[in-house]
Amino acid sequence: MKLTDLTTPASPTVSTPDAVITPQSELTLPFYRKLGHTDLTVSCLGLGGGGHISSEDTLYAFDQGINFFFYSSDLHHYLYSSMSNALRQLCGRKSSVREQVVLATVTYIVKNPDGILASLLDQFIELNIDYIDIFFWGWIDTDNANDFQQCMNASNDLRGPNTVYQRTIERMFTTSERLKKMGIVRYIGASFHNHDLAREWINSPLLDVVMVRHNVAHRGAQRKVFPYLDRQNPQRPGMVTFKSAGMQTLLGQMPPGLPANCWQPSIPDLYRYSLSQDGVDVCLTGLTQREEVDAAIQSVQRGKLTPAEVDYLNLYGDLHRNQIKARDIPPERLLYQPAIAIPTSPITAL
Repeated sequence: MKLTDLTTPASPTVSTPDAVITPQSELTLPFYRKLGHTDLTVSCLGLGGGGHISSEDTLYAFDQGINFFFYSSDLHHYLYSSMSNALRQLCGRKSSVREQVVLATVTYIVKNPDGILASLLDQFIELNIDYIDIFFWGWIDTDNANDFQQCMNASNDLRGPNTVYQRTIERMFTTSERLKKMGIVRYIGASFHNHDLAREWINSPLLDVVMVRHNVAHRGAQRKVFPYLDRQNPQRPGMVTFKSAGMQTLLGQMPPGLPANCWQPSIPDLYRYSLSQDGVDVCLTGLTQREEVDAAIQSVQRGKLTPAEVDYLNLYGDLHRNQIKARDIPPERLLYQPAIAIPTSPITAL
């Protein structure tokens, strides 16, 4: 795996006469970081299969330094399955690079602990793996909060070596030295669509990694989740964001009303927006091809967004949600395209 060189280019992406000057040391964006209180070292960009990326381009992403991969076996499996051959190569029982990869899998359909084994067995068989680094409970919202509570009560029976679930998987799938050492699941995560629930669970000893929706138009996590994370606390959970480019609306499209020469952020800029928030470890992406991998990494190399850029993107997101009118934005808060725009490939995101 190539460790990406993250030097910062000299030319800015946007220009404004009143931009806030921030010391460069505060704008650095390390490509690798420790994921909360886990012992996992992760790339700040994660790659999910929702963009139907090929296995060849998944392997290319790994070669470029991305090591966090997110896989679903029971929701949109057709989309995710195109990366399964790559994950078998990277994480399968014969892989020589398994310890360099962070494999996160998810289930969206389990309603109680009795259903865990079915999801795990599907993933172990399909990917031919020894263990999963992070097993996520997916799409946690108010309507399934009680089911989630039941599932979380099984965390200590699922996480780490010598568990009841491990012994069951060993009988069904055969054992291995890696499986004995790591257990079938190393850490437990949850993907929340409700930020209040995320805040309730954020300090639970049963949960190691929290995933929340976050983008310029939906900034609830900035009020309800991120402020409750102490980045200096070695016991804090890891934090992953998703839907950085929007959901029904692609946020890379210019909202109505802005002057034509205003800054139109690329999708990689929207990844940087999430990664510029204090406490965020990984921004999950739905890249579709290797050109998008390159564009995303190149964007991260430019470091965090400046306060002026973050402020502008907040306004940009509010315009997308029709919460403000462009005519009401003070001109000094607008940012403009550079004289020579740098072309980037369009990228989709989870």
